[in-house]
Amino acid sequence: MKPTLTRNIGMLLLGIWLILMNFVAFVPLVASLGILLNVLGVAAGVLILIGR
Repeated sequence: MKPTLTRNIGMLLLGIWLILMNFVAFVPLVASLGILLNVLGVAAGVLILIGR
């Protein structure tokens, strides 16, 4: 069975955001990505709301 990526860019960004947010808890060096993670979260939310 071949894994497939979603074509919905909002859900893809949400998945990346969730992975990175949880990764920050384990690796303190990644904590400097705070602003990037905030922007990524907002972009994912907006794209999900508009249906992309």
